[in-house]
Amino acid sequence: MARSAESVSAVIKAYDVRGVVGEQIDEDFVREVGASFARLIRSEGASDRVVVGHDMRESSPKLSQAFADGVTAQGLDVVLIGLASTDQLYFASGLLDAPGAMFTASHNPAAYNGIKLCRAGAKPVGQETGLAIISAELVDGVPEYDGTPGVVSERDVLADYASFLRGLVDLSQMRPLKVAADAGNGMGGHTVPAVFGPLPIDLVPLYFELDGTFPNHEANPLDPANLVDLQRLVVESGADVGLAFDGDADRCFVVDERGEPVTPSAVTALVADRELAKEPGATIIHNLITSRVVPELVLEQGGVPLR
Repeated sequence: MARSAESVSAVIKAYDVRGVVGEQIDEDFVREVGASFARLIRSEGASDRVVVGHDMRESSPKLSQAFADGVTAQGLDVVLIGLASTDQLYFASGLLDAPGAMFTASHNPAAYNGIKLCRAGAKPVGQETGLAIISAELVDGVPEYDGTPGVVSERDVLADYASFLRGLVDLSQMRPLKVAADAGNGMGGHTVPAVFGPLPIDLVPLYFELDGTFPNHEANPLDPANLVDLQRLVVESGADVGLAFDGDADRCFVVDERGEPVTPSAVTALVADRELAKEPGATIIHNLITSRVVPELVLEQGGVPLR
């Protein structure tokens, strides 16, 4: 069905699809997004399947299934990985060498949902790399496909994802740690236990119950008000460190042993220093709002900073 350009542009943003469920985004809408995305992927001849994951929001399972219906109607297969963090979906995109779709509205309120799209290897899809094409097709109406429909399968990648994360650093000399973690009722409650399980970590969980209504506080650690409970828990439990995750667990903020927030720029600098020790001269990617200390440190250590 054809849609107005205004209604489409209100939902398909610069880097993702996002809107209020039932008002701006519903199963019919995401089914068409899935069909258009499949047409885009099929036209590139890069893959014959799409991997799909979703967060804990009440609307996510049905929306992700509708998207899968749109993909298979265009002749591509779908691999459903079920409950996942956004990073877990990106991992699956690399593991399976397939484009992906993650259903989440990240840190947005409960009424919202959306889709983060990527090509194989977790290469992001934005306005200039596909979303504009999808928008245009939704306005004009997505053409039907007269070939054989795709099929849907399921695969659990959580254990593989957790193992991959643990392999990013040398844990052979790791000392026992007490770690307090606030999942904000988001996907950190799903991934953190799997990642930390085999490690010498005494995990102190906070709000690990998956609940897309966010009954305790917004799953947005950017807002200092949402760190208060974790700061208190770190001090009361005597934890070595505190971790606060957003709704889809692709962002993590750190609180030190005194309950004080650690600037993300300091964390980035620490990680950059470690990675440059392993790979001298490497390129270190940082974002626009990172402190100047990060590119300065990268240059001092012989690396190449890339904003």
